[in-house]
Amino acid sequence: MESQLLFLSDLNFNLDVWKRELKFQESEMDYFEEKLEHIAIRNFGSEMMRQLESFQNKIIRERKVISDLRHKIRMKRREIAQAKYDNNAEVKFYEKQVLLKDEMKTFVKMHYELKEDMMDFFLKYLQ
Repeated sequence: MESQLLFLSDLNFNLDVWKRELKFQESEMDYFEEKLEHIAIRNFGSEMMRQLESFQNKIIRERKVISDLRHKIRMKRREIAQAKYDNNAEVKFYEKQVLLKDEMKTFVKMHYELKEDMMDFFLKYLQ
C-alpha cells in the first residue's frame, strides 16, 4: 500500500512538472505574439507578412494543443485522486502516464522547433 502511494505521488510530480512546462511555453507564446505585432506594424512586405501569418497560425494551433494537454493533466489528476489502491493500480496508471508522457515529449519537441524558426525570423526583422 505504501509503495502504491509513493508511486501515485510520483505520477502527481510528473503532472506538476508538465503543467509548469506548459505554462512556461504559453508565456513564451505571449511574448512571441507581442514581437510579431511589433514586426507587423513595420510592414516589411508581403513575404514577411506571409511568414508572420504562418507563425500566428502555428501559435494558435500550439495554444490548442496546450489546452488539450492541460485538460488531459486535469483528467489524470482526477483519476489518481479517485484511485482505489488495488493490485493493478500501478500498471493501469503507468500505461496511461506513458501515453501522456509521449504526447508531452512530442509537444515540447515541436514547440522548440517553432521557437527556433521564430528566433531566426526575429533576427531577420527585429534590429
